[in-house]
Amino acid sequence: MSIIPASRQHYILSLIQQEGTVNVAALAETLSVSDLTIRRDLDQLAKKGLVERTHGGATIRRNLPIEPDYLQKAGEFPQQKASIATKVAAMVEEGDTLYVNSGSTTFEVIRSIVALQKKVTIVTNNIDAVYACKDSEQIRLILAGGVYRTRSHSVSGSLSSALFERIYANKAIIGVDGFSALAGLTTPILEEAETTRAMIEHTVGTVIVVAACNKIGVVSNFRTVGLDQVDVLVTDEKGGDIVKQMEIPEGLEIIIATQ
Repeated sequence: MSIIPASRQHYILSLIQQEGTVNVAALAETLSVSDLTIRRDLDQLAKKGLVERTHGGATIRRNLPIEPDYLQKAGEFPQQKASIATKVAAMVEEGDTLYVNSGSTTFEVIRSIVALQKKVTIVTNNIDAVYACKDSEQIRLILAGGVYRTRSHSVSGSLSSALFERIYANKAIIGVDGFSALAGLTTPILEEAETTRAMIEHTVGTVIVVAACNKIGVVSNFRTVGLDQVDVLVTDEKGGDIVKQMEIPEGLEIIIATQ
């Protein structure tokens, strides 16, 4: 096997694409090089955005360049999203002011909060929140302004951000399109990234990310924030298995929502 770095990295990338994951020790033995050399190779591939580093190796990095249709997203992993929503709703306390962004998982969270009949304020750009809260006397719903996007059932942009500059929430419940150790939280829409970032920056308490396994290890076009600005990730069992392999900040709490 060639020990030229470019050839070695090409081999490693091809193997990751075939197997989905690689291990440093196994690669070092196969290629007859040191563990340190393999780690450097993987770090370079990660910097190029080709792989996602893990504690013992690397996994394939999945990309999401185009925003999926909302109905398509809503139909994916419904049981996992319902379990995540139930877990997050239990973390909400009476009197909380919550930022909740757009997305099918965050919509399920809003529904679960309504079902528990907790008296809270929800500040959101998620238009479907109106439907979820229409009969609730416990929820004080504040809707952000902005440009309506049918593909995400949300509003976003500078008008939304202007509202968030005037409100400080004590919890933020954030849905994502991508959750990556290197790239952080990402989305294919610039305006959505800016709107969600404004929510997080104006949260004085816990930032909770909700994401099923299909969002873990995914990188999209626009970065919202890094993982160092996230306090809690609530995901499903498969998502938890993926995250355990990732090099995430030590203070980031992982909560698994079992079905």
